[in-house]
Amino acid sequence: MPESIVSPIDGQVAYEFEYLDEKAAFAAVEQAHVAQGQWRSTSVEERARLCLDMLTAFEANLDQYTREISTMMGKPLAEAQGEARTMRGRVEALIQLAPAALADELLPELQGLRRVIRHEPVGVVLDIAAWNYPLVVPINVVAAAVLAGDAVLIKHSPQTALCGRQLAQSFATAGAPNGLVTDFMCTHETVARVLDGRRVNHVSFTGSVRGGHEVYRAAAARSFAGVALELGGKDPALVLPDCDFEFTVPNLVEGAFYNAGQSCCAVERIYVHEEIFERFVEAYVAETYALKLGDPLAEGTTLGPVVDARAAERVGRQVRDAIAAGARPLIDASRFEVPDRSPCYLAPQVLVDVDHSMAVMRDETFGPAIGLIKVRDHAHAVELMNDSPYGLTASIWSRDDERVEQLADALDAGTVFQNRCDFLDPELPWVGVKDSGHGVSLSHLGLRSLTRPKSLHFRRR
Repeated sequence: MPESIVSPIDGQVAYEFEYLDEKAAFAAVEQAHVAQGQWRSTSVEERARLCLDMLTAFEANLDQYTREISTMMGKPLAEAQGEARTMRGRVEALIQLAPAALADELLPELQGLRRVIRHEPVGVVLDIAAWNYPLVVPINVVAAAVLAGDAVLIKHSPQTALCGRQLAQSFATAGAPNGLVTDFMCTHETVARVLDGRRVNHVSFTGSVRGGHEVYRAAAARSFAGVALELGGKDPALVLPDCDFEFTVPNLVEGAFYNAGQSCCAVERIYVHEEIFERFVEAYVAETYALKLGDPLAEGTTLGPVVDARAAERVGRQVRDAIAAGARPLIDASRFEVPDRSPCYLAPQVLVDVDHSMAVMRDETFGPAIGLIKVRDHAHAVELMNDSPYGLTASIWSRDDERVEQLADALDAGTVFQNRCDFLDPELPWVGVKDSGHGVSLSHLGLRSLTRPKSLHFRRR
């Protein structure tokens, strides 16, 4: 029975796909084991060549694939194309890191003993990927796993189901063994039964905190598979009086509203020192009005629809509840041409007179709305920035390098930025604290997380 992908652009069915039934899913897992048994003996150089050839194969279909992404989840076409470029950069960075990250570690010889730490592939990796960045979210795991010598099953979000197919077909075109990278579109029930079979060696999940708990429980109850979770965020920014003001404002508007705010590390709350608060608010509102809301397939659109009607309702409810509790909205939605094609188009909103009792400042928004709060000093700012169950990223906007480093040490976040936000450096580990996640991806640590250490302890006679 075909499943439908409803586009947020117009509320119409854009594409169809079919779930694997249980028999086909288990067959795919077994084929992955066969492929991985062969792949693990290849060199890192051979694995790197396959990943580069995959990029070439993907880019041969770039126009089709990026248009599919925009249609499926509403990302402006230019942003979908930018995501494809980012995917290349991620893969190339992991390729550069792989030889050193995966090499044997030779310990000093001790009384005739040869001691080696070897990083062996874990086996078959299940990657449960999210829709908001449907290329770069899975590629963090897929490329690292292939480089580590693993096979990968890509279970993509139903909203962006075609992307698992895009990646698997690109690897196949590049010459990957059958079963090395598989489009593994299954229901949650089938995934649970596959985990029951104890044939998946590692699970990577990107999504909600609730979903992360479910995946973690399922993996723990059924096997001792490794688990990596990238979950929610409520990422704060701190703007200090010595910031580069003209640089800071547009970057924080983009950090909040890029991809319609649907980024795990989008800026979702901004704390501004009282010395520049009024000036910052005025400039921030003016920059927000410069966004162009509209059809993501149309040239010049910088703010597309959110992914579906439920997401639009959630964002709208947070804004309405905040206003009812005393928040002041600064954006007049009538100044934006809101397409009357689906309920998924939302004008951006900027709120002041907000506090942490409001969901818009406490819960993940994942949409084009943000609150701004005035802070007295650094201690006040750190207290508010840490007052969250999440801890993915935080950013500090200041020219005082020493002070920024001191503040960074006090922040509960996996990544702290200075004068940038909403960004992943593939050479740094991507990691969250508190409810933002468990485990690591990217960097040499992300590559090693998809291996298991083996100790070699040889006494030479």
